[in-house]
Amino acid sequence: MARARKHQIYLSECQYYHCISRCVRRAFLCGRDEYTGKSYDHRKDWVEEKLCELVDAFAINLCAYAVMSNHFHVVLYVNVEQAKSWTVEEVLSRWHRLFKGSLLTQQYMDGEELGEAQLDTVFETAELYRIRLMDISWFMRIINEYIARQANKEDDCSGRFWEGRFTSQALLDEKAIAACMVYVDLNPIRAGIADTPENSMHTSIKKRLDAAKSGIQAEQLSPLVGVLHADHQPGLCFDVLEYITLVEQTGRCIRYDKPGYIQEHVPELLGRLDIAPDNWLKLTKGFRKLFRGPVGQVDCLAGFGYKNDLKRIHGINNSQKYIA
Repeated sequence: MARARKHQIYLSECQYYHCISRCVRRAFLCGRDEYTGKSYDHRKDWVEEKLCELVDAFAINLCAYAVMSNHFHVVLYVNVEQAKSWTVEEVLSRWHRLFKGSLLTQQYMDGEELGEAQLDTVFETAELYRIRLMDISWFMRIINEYIARQANKEDDCSGRFWEGRFTSQALLDEKAIAACMVYVDLNPIRAGIADTPENSMHTSIKKRLDAAKSGIQAEQLSPLVGVLHADHQPGLCFDVLEYITLVEQTGRCIRYDKPGYIQEHVPELLGRLDIAPDNWLKLTKGFRKLFRGPVGQVDCLAGFGYKNDLKRIHGINNSQKYIA
């Protein structure tokens, strides 16, 4: 039985999540329909553009993404502290980028004079918007609804475009985050769509590589600050060069099936996370098959299950085997 979304997202315990949305129709989200010969590649731009628009408004950081033919992956970080620090004006300004808001919130932002009761309503509405702007369900709902409307209009049809719900899994520790990000970034290579990370169009690794050529961090993506700077600036505890090397080496091993090669050239990040190379390949090649729910080391999973009153957590054995 499917679990309610509120029982899959636990911001008090975990702020990193891997989410997937998949189409239900035979027609592709993107790519080329082999039955009609029509290409839908331009829809990948829709997804990327909407993702960038949403991360600018939401208190949600985009760590990794990959837009595939009939589904897309995102790894998200919910920045609760950022949302809590926003003023009422900033909350309303961000919400108005996405929606019109209410008449009162528009009047408030236009500087019109409001009565005490009206101001109370504005402040209550702003708090509701604040909660929504750090809500993964709202994030995914907005992008999915936008893409569905655009695709239905282009296909001159109506009806459901996506599966009823997006899937989500909590990433409980640094190992799970690293494995999932690499898994997402290597999706086009595993699918035979691309041969190298730099040619993996519509992925976060492509965006990071393009930015790295200019010596900068990729815009709209959660920065890779490295373990030395993690305490002083927000971002993932992976160095840019380490992460790019990790993706490249993992991709080569999966594509060319050379376990001996990875044994000799283990990326620094693997050594720091203490994951055996063979286990890393299994993790990044079959992440979704190994783990259906929350992901993390056994002690993290046990604590997570206890705090959230989960009677059973799938993947305990695989966690013990691959990321202990």
